[in-house]
Amino acid sequence: MNGSNDPVRRYYDELGAREWDRLGKDVAGRVSLEVHRRFLRRFIAPGSRVLEVGAGPGRFTVELAALGSRIVVTDLSEVQLGLNAERLACTQADNCVERRELLDVCDTSRYRDGEFDAVLAYGGPLSYAFERAEAALRGLLRVVHPAGVVVASVISWLGSWRYKLPAVTALAEQVGEDANDATLRTGDLRHVIREGHVCQMFRWSDVEALVTAAGGHLLDGSASNWASLSDPDILARIEANPERWRRFLDHEAAACAQVGARDGGTHILFATRHR
Repeated sequence: MNGSNDPVRRYYDELGAREWDRLGKDVAGRVSLEVHRRFLRRFIAPGSRVLEVGAGPGRFTVELAALGSRIVVTDLSEVQLGLNAERLACTQADNCVERRELLDVCDTSRYRDGEFDAVLAYGGPLSYAFERAEAALRGLLRVVHPAGVVVASVISWLGSWRYKLPAVTALAEQVGEDANDATLRTGDLRHVIREGHVCQMFRWSDVEALVTAAGGHLLDGSASNWASLSDPDILARIEANPERWRRFLDHEAAACAQVGARDGGTHILFATRHR
């Protein structure tokens, strides 16, 4: 594996089991989980053979298994792979896992051309590829057959700034406004941090450019959140009523899919296949 991803590997090793809680600990996370789930089910056909990149402890491994997928589970972090095996142990979902292996998204050379029906790269592994993101996406497209699909998410530049404004402001006070300006111009967090959650954030226009450069055809996209990044108390009231919650999720998923909203969540989801 490439040493340039060591900070990311360390981050997820240290994050451990808390990664499972990321999409379940609050209402905004639970909405994001549902938007991700719906998007996945639009593009990955039941019974597909899937390469899951950045699988973590298995939130979406379970979703793929529910579709009857045959899954090669991969992650950069050995700790996360272990948690994936632990979470799925003695479940029906584990029967859908062909194997688990360490993988850097930037090196898929071990897999044959067209070996998979689909690739799922949720959680933003392409956001950790930095200058190699185009080559990484090209590699993901290579391993799916010509009619296959790559479904992925990247960390949203503008949505994260909006949602994390208090933390961004505090960080700017620590590192200086020049470094903060550089991050807000480029989406590259290496201007302000060297360890921890170091990543490249994207705008929707960046995703479009990335897919084109990698030789893909963009099928669709979505934000991970829209209204659900607002008042948590209001969201909790809505969630407490099953019928209101169902309606809200329908409206939220529809809003996230609008082109004008795709920069508005914490992540940007997209689906692409060979051009």
